[in-house]
Amino acid sequence: MANAQRHERFDADDFFGVQRTADLPDPEPLITNLTRCVIEILAGARELEQIARWISDDVYTRLSRRVSFAARSRSLKRTPAQRPRITILSIRTFEPDAGVIEATVVVQMPQRVRAVALRLEGLDSRWRATSISVL
Repeated sequence: MANAQRHERFDADDFFGVQRTADLPDPEPLITNLTRCVIEILAGARELEQIARWISDDVYTRLSRRVSFAARSRSLKRTPAQRPRITILSIRTFEPDAGVIEATVVVQMPQRVRAVALRLEGLDSRWRATSISVL
């Protein structure tokens, strides 16, 4: 019985559930990297699988469809896939709830300026994108 008293109880949610923002790493590097990667994926210069661990299944499915459309469009126009030159102009973040970050990133490319909206949720001690929209 004395042995049982030495073991502390733990709640699985402390490790595998939603985490508070303070318990998670700085989200800005992930926001920057995900934005760059998503733009490169849509341009055909990077594989979607490279960011699979940082995005939800729903985001993966939606991006996969969009990648297919972009590849078909490039094929019809006979345009090769190229890595776009990207400059991040600004990042704005908002925390609507504990463990949730919503970000808007303005990206400049040679031909245009685009906005990328992301929602990150703290799950399993890391950030994971549950929504990504490229406008």
